[in-house]
Amino acid sequence: MQPSALRGILLAILAAILWGVSGTLGQFLFQQRGINVEWLITVRLLISGILLLTFSKVREHSELTAVWRNKTDAVQLLVFSIAGMLAVQYTYFAAIKHSNAATATVLQYTGPVLIVLYLALKNRAVPRLIEIVATLLAVLGTVLLVTRGNMNSLNISTPALLFGIASAVTLAVYSIQPAALLAKYSASMVIGWGMLVGGIAFSFVHAPWNVSGTWDMQTYLCVFGIITLGTLIAFYSYMNAVKIIGAQKASLLASAEPLSATILAMIWLKLSFSGPEWIGSICVISTIFLLSIKTPSSKTVQPVE
Repeated sequence: MQPSALRGILLAILAAILWGVSGTLGQFLFQQRGINVEWLITVRLLISGILLLTFSKVREHSELTAVWRNKTDAVQLLVFSIAGMLAVQYTYFAAIKHSNAATATVLQYTGPVLIVLYLALKNRAVPRLIEIVATLLAVLGTVLLVTRGNMNSLNISTPALLFGIASAVTLAVYSIQPAALLAKYSASMVIGWGMLVGGIAFSFVHAPWNVSGTWDMQTYLCVFGIITLGTLIAFYSYMNAVKIIGAQKASLLASAEPLSATILAMIWLKLSFSGPEWIGSICVISTIFLLSIKTPSSKTVQPVE
């Protein structure tokens, strides 16, 4: 394995772990501190966007206004900001509010299935057998987690299921849509603008100064963790992974997120998991190991770069 490919894999897994931590922190804030979902989304996007753009300017010497001087790039960035960055965060945290962090993250990671299908159609190519197996395992794991093995009933509410499916769709959009932008500009600049524009847009839905909930030291620490670990570092790591190894592999590797969310929720929030749910988690996480195996194929689906 080439060093660059290994770096991309490690960045994707790091992002997954931090997202899982962020989701569990969000569950605590929504269910035990009464924090408003829309407020949290607005604040994390605005602050993280400003910090990432500052990093891009100071450390990478990026020309921050360059993307806005090209009409095509500007339109693509606006689409990414709203349909990708903002949408994936809102649907994900809304799913957490109506269920829990573990269930929401697993639902979101049906997104790789959509990416595999999209790339297969786009490139008129047949996915590798190992990619098909990984996708099927991800789907099976999701079904087991959502139903707890009882196929006649869902273990979650209708809003949670709908927001979870929506988060899967927006994850696919988030992973694929900015490929052209990432080829021209740094990941920190693209993500920074995506967050800032998304945060500004969502400010009209819920103003950042309209604060509610119970605030104590745990609340402050959780909000800080979501902004720095779960947003700033996680999204920057993931988009760099997409740039290195492609959207399809990065999104499937990031399916480690449900495991990190589940473990933390069980330890901290005392979430209980049944046998079928554990089997489902193992199915989802096993995709990481499958995707690390190289197999010769003349019809491999190439990532969008």
